[in-house]
Amino acid sequence: MINIVLPVDFGDKTEQLVEGAVKFAKQLNGRIFLIHVAPSDIGFAIGDMGYQYFPEVEQNEIREELVQLNKIEQRILAHDIDCEHLLKQGLAKETILEYAKAKNADYIVMGSHGRSGIYDVFVGSLTKGLTKDSPVPVLVLPIHD
Repeated sequence: MINIVLPVDFGDKTEQLVEGAVKFAKQLNGRIFLIHVAPSDIGFAIGDMGYQYFPEVEQNEIREELVQLNKIEQRILAHDIDCEHLLKQGLAKETILEYAKAKNADYIVMGSHGRSGIYDVFVGSLTKGLTKDSPVPVLVLPIHD
């Protein structure tokens, strides 16, 4: 079975990315390992008193993101594709590459923005970094408005 890592950010194009990954997984008899990387500084704010940490803000944000991740997993499972998910805090590129290695990924599936001809804007800096440093192929799906 082909292992596909699918990073999601819950942006407005996530649904298109998931649909493309589902089609890809069906063609290859693959399973999807869904990952969302949350920033490590979710609960921090800068105010008059400098940096402050609010653990309840971090907990609420993580809880909401986990609900969203579970919903995406259920949509993938509804297509008869094996799926599991991980929500982890950290640096996106490094965390995704570690997850891909841990899951023996055959592919990482990412989306492009399709806004202009400038590479960083067109593909995105995370996708660019993954395609540069990933030991496995990175499939970039075109995401349109």
